[in-house]
Amino acid sequence: MKTPRPNARLKTLTNLRNLKMARSAHAFVRGNTAQFYEWLHSQSGRRLPSGPPVWICGDCHAGNLGPTGDSKGRIDMHIRDLDQAVIGNPAHDLVRLGLSLATAARGSDLPGVTTARMLEEMMQGYEEAFMGDGDEEPDRPVQVKAGMRSAVQRTWKHLAKERFEDTQPSIPLGKHFWALSRAEREAIKTLCTTPEIHALVTSLKGRSHDDHVQLLDSAYWVKGCSSLGLLRYAVLRILRS
Repeated sequence: MKTPRPNARLKTLTNLRNLKMARSAHAFVRGNTAQFYEWLHSQSGRRLPSGPPVWICGDCHAGNLGPTGDSKGRIDMHIRDLDQAVIGNPAHDLVRLGLSLATAARGSDLPGVTTARMLEEMMQGYEEAFMGDGDEEPDRPVQVKAGMRSAVQRTWKHLAKERFEDTQPSIPLGKHFWALSRAEREAIKTLCTTPEIHALVTSLKGRSHDDHVQLLDSAYWVKGCSSLGLLRYAVLRILRS
């Protein structure tokens, strides 16, 4: 697959977003966030109650959940993808999540009663999070248990198998990864030489800070948020003792 030139990305990304949005009402709502925020600033949106600012984090699917353990051997969820995190009014989060759930149900031809049940469970989950003992663990739904099992069993090898076509130390250009401009490649190279990035890479697997970290490849990573003007890059590095 021929990837677009760096200066021609936006047009291709916009076309991809429009095609995806045309497939379902759910995709349209997710891809057209500008209208949601326009509504929030409208007269109807300003009528929403104001609550204390909370950390709103979306995009919680199996690919972004990993296992974390403590000294007692207990495993818990770890959210790896925070690109959609924002601090804001919890009422906004409820409206956005409720709209997303309702349009997803409509796109799946689910009956209205199922949509109502989904929204009721959403509200109940929010209420339970603010009530009772913070150390008390709530009952986990079957779907969450299945997601945790999947996350606990995932390793970096699974992620590499999903992302890379072969065992060669390079990022294959195609549908998900596009070529970088010379300026982007140099900027990433400079960023990867900083002490902060070096410490981050060596700490991921408990390696020594004296280990050598080599940059193998980098590419533009095509994601859903890319068409909204947000940049994301994939970097392949190797640790050598």
